[in-house]
Amino acid sequence: MEHTRQWLRRARRVAVLTGAGVSAESGVPTFRGKDGLWKQYRPEDLATSEAFFRDPKLVWQWYNWRRGLVAHAQPNPGHYALADLERRSKEFTLITQNVDDLHEQAGSRNVVKLHGDIWQVRCLACLREWTDTRPCIAELPPKCGCGGLLRPGVIWFGEELGPGVWDRAEKAARKADLLLVVGTSAVVYPAAGLVRLAKCAGAKVVEINLAETAITSQIDAFLCGPCGELLPKLIA
Repeated sequence: MEHTRQWLRRARRVAVLTGAGVSAESGVPTFRGKDGLWKQYRPEDLATSEAFFRDPKLVWQWYNWRRGLVAHAQPNPGHYALADLERRSKEFTLITQNVDDLHEQAGSRNVVKLHGDIWQVRCLACLREWTDTRPCIAELPPKCGCGGLLRPGVIWFGEELGPGVWDRAEKAARKADLLLVVGTSAVVYPAAGLVRLAKCAGAKVVEINLAETAITSQIDAFLCGPCGELLPKLIA
């Protein structure tokens, strides 16, 4: 902890990569959770374009369930600590694999959302995209005013990241003096590749997680515990 504090004090450029573990501490189940009806499905059964075109109503029922959970969630101390760190840093980029808006609610501003936003919808016909924050969409599957089918504005398995999103994340990782990896297993690519990019560019890399992961042996420090407890202590 003290080594990481010293690295933070010296760092001019800080980047953070967050994953599902951060939101889980706010009550949002991880992507591979085992709650209720959805435990019978693998994520790959629902989070692909093939699944959507095969049964768009089923996929939208799943997203309605997830939207409802996110709508009732509140940022936890880990989210607020990262927003505080951004205010204290000369250059700061928060890269998240989460599709909720808890980082923004806590006050984070320079956020790169690798996997999209659960509150965005996009028309497959006219390609218009907009924000729809209703926790539950009544008519499923929803349609655009043009009559086209709407899909969630998230990145599914096998899809490319949004235009410019990866460029922003990669640039932040390469420029960082310190990269914090928080609440992610760091096995999903391309996000997991940011750790190696930062390390090869000379950054100190610190992982904050409930358990060791595939990257733990390759980094500079590992802080074991809930991010909602460790991040406020680290920033303080």
